Amino acid sequence: MLIGAFAGLVTRKLIGGNPPFGTIGDVLLGMAGGAVGGILLALIGDLANFVWLVGSIVTALLGAVLVIWLASFLKHKPA
Repeated sequence: MLIGAFAGLVTRKLIGGNPPFGTIGDVLLGMAGGAVGGILLALIGDLANFVWLVGSIVTALLGAVLVIWLASFLKHKPA
């Protein structure tokens, strides 16, 4: 959960712009993104064992980027 929270904060810096969900929202979305990234990596194969901590951080960052970008896109999508 801590890695996911960290990923949410780092992802906001990577994506840039004004966070539409605030810092707490980015942290929560980062945690969800870490979980999504872990699930997707498990579906792809056994790549999670390449380096435990580094693999977890990279997986959480990629998942957080995906989730935060998708959430931002859906929030700003015209009706």
